[in-house]
Amino acid sequence: MIDLSSVLMFLGFAIAAYSVVGNDSIQTLGTFIASNQNVKWYYQWLFAGSILVAVILYSYVMFGGDISYGRLAKIPFEETQWFHLAAPLALLVLTRLGIPVSTSLLVLSAFTSSVVFSSILSKSALGYAIAAFVAYGLWYAISTWDNKSNPVPPKHERYWRIAQWLGTGFLWSTWLAHDVANISVFLPREIGPGTLVFILLIFVLGLGYMLYRRGGTIQHIVLEKTNTNYLRSATLIDICYASILLFFVTLNSIPMSTTWVFLGLLSGRELAIATRTPDYKLKNVFPIVGKDILRLLFGLAVSIGIALLVQHFAQG
Repeated sequence: MIDLSSVLMFLGFAIAAYSVVGNDSIQTLGTFIASNQNVKWYYQWLFAGSILVAVILYSYVMFGGDISYGRLAKIPFEETQWFHLAAPLALLVLTRLGIPVSTSLLVLSAFTSSVVFSSILSKSALGYAIAAFVAYGLWYAISTWDNKSNPVPPKHERYWRIAQWLGTGFLWSTWLAHDVANISVFLPREIGPGTLVFILLIFVLGLGYMLYRRGGTIQHIVLEKTNTNYLRSATLIDICYASILLFFVTLNSIPMSTTWVFLGLLSGRELAIATRTPDYKLKNVFPIVGKDILRLLFGLAVSIGIALLVQHFAQG
């Protein structure tokens, strides 16, 4: 006889896998997709899918059957109930509407205590601030060099293309070490080989569909920023973002919102470019940055609402 909780567990995992990768694709693969429009989607799929499988297998072996890199140590496994599906379903809807939200705050809020949720929120806010500060300083220094009026010489373009693919691989693997926890929270902390194969299949197929759709509707968050489809800019964004994530990976095992870090980086970069570019005024930047902040706050409000909803049904 099929156990209902097991059905709900795998259903929640599948929905979370598709919606998390779909919503967070702008952070990790957004600039990669934007600057590689001439590369067939299935080559991108082979590249990103190979890294995904390698990263998950590494965690599975090193953490004794745990694919979350130990980031769920403070969030014990509990059997999935129907109300737990509210989080990934809400994320799925928001992704289809093109609204970027924190998948960590939204999905994990359905399973974690208020104390752990507060720690996740504090670390995410710190990530936004640090990313904005670092990006502002970096692009203030290089914005006159990193722009389309100073194009990459044709003889150097090949090297920048290689650097971008390497940078994307670095970023994609670092992001996975953070955010696989948002998906595997539905699963036992130790899983068997059969479950692992199923998980990898869901991940790889969902990733392929997202790349086939070239990032989907949420890709506009990247495209509306200055020069993000420009090879050198895309490469520098990826490497800077990956380096910041790597810092937080080694800081502690508490999950955090990588979405907040990414939007903080884009905001700091956009402000620096406006500061250094005569014909690009700060008044043009504030609506873009303001929209991103409103999206984050909206996602936070939805996360808190879902957490309260889950607690209500769990206690009832």
